[in-house]
Amino acid sequence: GSTGAAAGAGARSGGACIGGLLRRVSGTAHAPIVPICNCSTKGMPQVSDRDTELPIINILGTLVALGPLRRELITSYNRWQNDFEVQRTFGDLPKAVTIEETTAWYEGEATATQALWFTIYEVRTWRPIGRTDLFELDWRNGTARFGMLIGEGDCRGKGYGTETARLMLDYAFTALGLQTVLLDVDEFNLAGRRAYEKAGFRECGRWRGASPMPMSGRRWDRILMDCVASEFESPVLGRVFAPDAGH
Repeated sequence: GSTGAAAGAGARSGGACIGGLLRRVSGTAHAPIVPICNCSTKGMPQVSDRDTELPIINILGTLVALGPLRRELITSYNRWQNDFEVQRTFGDLPKAVTIEETTAWYEGEATATQALWFTIYEVRTWRPIGRTDLFELDWRNGTARFGMLIGEGDCRGKGYGTETARLMLDYAFTALGLQTVLLDVDEFNLAGRRAYEKAGFRECGRWRGASPMPMSGRRWDRILMDCVASEFESPVLGRVFAPDAGH
């Protein structure tokens, strides 16, 4: 699982309707997109005949949408892993990552049960821009850790990180019934810290001196943050995981 925040997480935004709500009425690439729930599609991006088929989407927000990991995106996952700006705040050792390593990661995580992964899409263009997960799931105590990577540099600082965090908290609390979600972030990652705070996380502790940044001439703290279900209001999934009307 991932252990830190991606570079350049941005400002807060609200959620729209649940993803997984769209399908094509036939298998053709130009078949129309139709909703498969009662959620309003007002404000959603329009799809023209020239657009390629939409990816599978599980959770749809205003700015970003979340869907499954995809084998055909391994090259994108690999490119993001090789971006040192991403690695700087992600907690991994800065190094070249081969396509074989990324493929092995995908093969393991695509069927993992102790980590729940999503690909992050930009709703405006439907291009993949990053990945996110809940890992170290403890069902007995109702806890999990959260990780996120915004891989596309032009998508940082736009609120995508904040909305991704909110959608993942919604998934954790509303869909999975967890109690607490935790993360850790480098003290020097100011953009990530702001994004997580806007999403609903609060500082709950520090690992003193646990984050090196050699060029700064000092060691930085690794900040622990958490969010609990009782302090979070569902932006999306509360309308889906609810009793039928009349009950």
